[in-house]
Amino acid sequence: MNLTRLSKLAAPASHPCRAVASARALLAPVLAGPLLLAAAAGAQTIEDARAAYTEGRFLEAVEIAEALGTSDGYALATKSLAIHGYYIAAEEEKQGLFERAMALGEMAVEADRSNPEAHYQSAHALGRYSQTIGAMTALRRGYGGRIRDLLEATLARDSTYWEAHLALAGWHADIVDRAGRFMARVTYGANRGEATAHFERAMAMNPGSRLVIFEYALRMPLLRDREGRELQREMMLEASRIPLGDAYDRLIQERLLAELEALEGG
Repeated sequence: MNLTRLSKLAAPASHPCRAVASARALLAPVLAGPLLLAAAAGAQTIEDARAAYTEGRFLEAVEIAEALGTSDGYALATKSLAIHGYYIAAEEEKQGLFERAMALGEMAVEADRSNPEAHYQSAHALGRYSQTIGAMTALRRGYGGRIRDLLEATLARDSTYWEAHLALAGWHADIVDRAGRFMARVTYGANRGEATAHFERAMAMNPGSRLVIFEYALRMPLLRDREGRELQREMMLEASRIPLGDAYDRLIQERLLAELEALEGG
């Protein structure tokens, strides 16, 4: 758009101030659109994304958080997408959602390598994707080692990150369960002692967490042999009585009650 031409059309040449004012008036609608769009985009914050996540609007949280373009935003998007994919999405959608979550997790790490949440959520997404291809396939492709490295990187940046202790406990226990004690120790460096140690750390750091107690209970038969079955039931009952929290906690409760029903029915 030619400002000089606009000025001549809007006012006589003898009134330059009036010409500039007229040109600005003509340009205002043109400029207002992009400015309004920018303002609308800027209204979406990490707090908005966290509110959507807390309320269970996981896909909305993904879009808001990803659009922020920050490490924390990508990490929250990864978390929300992984949770939606695991607990809510149809079976045929899961793998694609986890692949996108993995990409977002990598972006979170690249954006800020000092961010423990970025490393943890990257491990989270990779773990969920691994479940869609099978544990042994994931191990053969080296995903088990990558998950462990990401979790250890999380703890190297924040040793009090209880979710990473919980996930690392599950990593050790699940590999022992799939590969057997000898192969798990020799091939992957996984063992029951480390699983128990990390579970206990997570319990000490967050003793009232339904998630911690439930995940520990699921592995109790593997970790405690005969007495593990009875302990498993007791722990699940304890976890089921904890007051409900956010939307994610309610999803955990639903899965817990289903597992408890199957346990008592069997």
